[in-house]
Amino acid sequence: MKNSYLHNTKMILAVSLILILSMFHLSGCCMKKLPPLKTVESVDIQRFQGKWYVIASIPTWIEKSAYNALESYRLDADGTIAVTFTFRKNNFDGPLKTYTPRGFILDKTSNAVWGMQFIWPWKAEYLITYLNDDYTQTIIARNKRDYVWIMARTPTITEEEYAKLFTELITQGYETSKLRKVPQRWQD
Repeated sequence: MKNSYLHNTKMILAVSLILILSMFHLSGCCMKKLPPLKTVESVDIQRFQGKWYVIASIPTWIEKSAYNALESYRLDADGTIAVTFTFRKNNFDGPLKTYTPRGFILDKTSNAVWGMQFIWPWKAEYLITYLNDDYTQTIIARNKRDYVWIMARTPTITEEEYAKLFTELITQGYETSKLRKVPQRWQD
């Protein structure tokens, strides 16, 4: 009787495990796959160069506690982009962190698709999916919708401008609950 009970219990556990794994498999098959992001038609790299303040982001692990985040771009003679990313860690007086990845323009027709190289030989996807006409606000995105950056030429933007960019992220399929406004406080 005891062996029969153990056998039945093991069978129930095995069947339950198979059902649970099947549900995970089916849920993965049925998840909505988002279409590739559409980049802007054209980026004038000369105009895109310079300082960009990170207004908000779905941050990478490096920048989760960033304050005064600033990204600067410079076109080098070899056609690559020298990037300097700086921020204060944890608060406005925290240690200054500086990263210098290299940008590679992968779509030379639009200049809107880059590979961002932090560690050789890997290049992270970097898509310019929004850029206003006067080159003062931009969105840098990824098809995975895992990270995103709203950036501006000034450390702050109006609530109306932010709402417009926030809506753009929703349109692109981002989970905006993960978006973090980056604290910015600069002295003249």
